[in-house]
Amino acid sequence: MTSKAFGLAQLGNAYSDGALSNRSKIINGAMTIDQRNAGAAVTITTASAAQYLLDRWYLRAEAAAGSKVSVQRSSVAPAGFSNSQLITSLSAYAIGASEHFATVQAVEGFNAADLSWGTASAKTITVSFWVRSSLTGLFSGFILNGAANRCFVFSYTINAADTWEYKTITIPGDTTGTWVTDNGLGLYLNFTVAAGSSVSGAAGSWSSTFNRSATGQTSLVGTSGATFYLTGVQLEAGDTATPFEHRSYGAELALCQRYFTSSFPDGTAVANGVTGPALEGPASAFATDDVYCQEVSYSVPMRASPTITYYNMAGTSGVSGKWATYDLVWTAVTTTATGAANNKGFTPYMARSGAFVRLNSYLYSGHYSASAEL
Repeated sequence: MTSKAFGLAQLGNAYSDGALSNRSKIINGAMTIDQRNAGAAVTITTASAAQYLLDRWYLRAEAAAGSKVSVQRSSVAPAGFSNSQLITSLSAYAIGASEHFATVQAVEGFNAADLSWGTASAKTITVSFWVRSSLTGLFSGFILNGAANRCFVFSYTINAADTWEYKTITIPGDTTGTWVTDNGLGLYLNFTVAAGSSVSGAAGSWSSTFNRSATGQTSLVGTSGATFYLTGVQLEAGDTATPFEHRSYGAELALCQRYFTSSFPDGTAVANGVTGPALEGPASAFATDDVYCQEVSYSVPMRASPTITYYNMAGTSGVSGKWATYDLVWTAVTTTATGAANNKGFTPYMARSGAFVRLNSYLYSGHYSASAEL
């Protein structure tokens, strides 16, 4: 048996940058991570909402009324995948001319800086994904910069109902415009499921007009019970779609936790009144009105100093959105808030007038979530 040398050059232009890993700019493209909702369906009840659901993905609803769609992680997936994102239409809604619905991932500038967009060296990208819908016809999406003044609309066709189809879209790099290259908003990748006539236009070229879809976009919300599944989303440099980059679950979770993390166990939806283990530790009273807890460190350093939200745990007499303290009995507090904070951790404190003995120590219990989403 003879051996043969094998180099990157033999892999063709799919690997022209020499990147065999970390090719995709998309995080959670396989839709496996759902820290907030643990797979539960969420109805977008608010009109003109941008609500994060599966990690790194949010549903953008620009509409006159809410409750038109629900979103959840689904176990319906093509071969090689375990999960997808499912969007379901909740009514037969005639979309208005300026309305649109899309599932979106915002890509951090650091992760898109190598594309060199906004310069003469702008790189071509390829977007690849698996899609399935109960409806057939023309669908579309778009790439957008943070200033919303450089937009590329792309289109694709779903040929068969309730059948997984693999799509690839090649997009030339934008040589103009402003594209952020730090920890701010680098670019948006959007998959449109419905859009009105005044926010639709021609596909296939860069424009300063912020269109949300290609003209003729199929309206998912126009049919009650219509479904749209998406998974295997990859955005990479080059003019060729490479096989989907399956990272380990732990690596994918850590990437997600740069933008959102919580104290809830894996598989538990973020909510008040959850039964089970919570964040617990010592708290010290520096006055009779408040106690300060030990510093809480995040699982990984976050993109920026996040917004902290507090949740009570069942059985501690804590009220919704507040922790509780323990000194022989559980005591509800009036306020749970954040003292010092940065992208690596925060110091929580609790307050209640005259409830504490100065210099005494207490036990605290409760949950938190931290969001540094773009």
